[in-house]
Amino acid sequence: MFTGIVEEVGTVRHIVRGTRSCALTIAARTVLEGTRVGDSINTNGVCLTVTSLERDAFTADVMPQTLSKSNLSALSSGDPVDLERAMPADGRFGGHLVTGHIDGTGTVASRREDDNAIRMRIHTSPALTRLMVDQGSVAVDGISLTLTRVEDAAFEVSLIPHTAQRTILVGKRVGDTVNIECDLVGKYVQRLLKVPRESSSREEGGITMAFLEKHGF
Repeated sequence: MFTGIVEEVGTVRHIVRGTRSCALTIAARTVLEGTRVGDSINTNGVCLTVTSLERDAFTADVMPQTLSKSNLSALSSGDPVDLERAMPADGRFGGHLVTGHIDGTGTVASRREDDNAIRMRIHTSPALTRLMVDQGSVAVDGISLTLTRVEDAAFEVSLIPHTAQRTILVGKRVGDTVNIECDLVGKYVQRLLKVPRESSSREEGGITMAFLEKHGF
């Protein structure tokens, strides 16, 4: 489990590509402190398991499903990546619950300065925006951000100077792809509201007025 508070920006040192998978070696410093083989490091929002360690780098395997659902497949040697170690049990909860399990990707549609902040608009699937609410939380490339606007197929976030200086998001240009993880609580609520219909079909439907009336509400 992570909090979406990026600890440092690492650099992709080497990529070994398989048919549909890869192994990433990432140069870093801060996230290596206290890290052992088998530990998890959030990389651009993706939870990766450390398979080997060097003095100034770690290596992790990336499976086909992860490559297909994230922007890690587009990485090249020299690219910067956001990094965060798993949250310790006695650590401060600075962001929100982030699992490192990407729900999908989005595309940077616009960015503009707003006094000391940078406002970014990101286009994505309505399936993801249904899990977002104004002033709620979202993880973009592993960064815990507050949603300032939510539409059917887009959302906006605002970066404070500290976030802009310590993450890779400010370097994204219009058209670039970002990883998105929606709020975990919203996903559970959506799942629980899908009440099975009373039929032999395996289809599911949501809470309706008819359902509420039938059950005394």
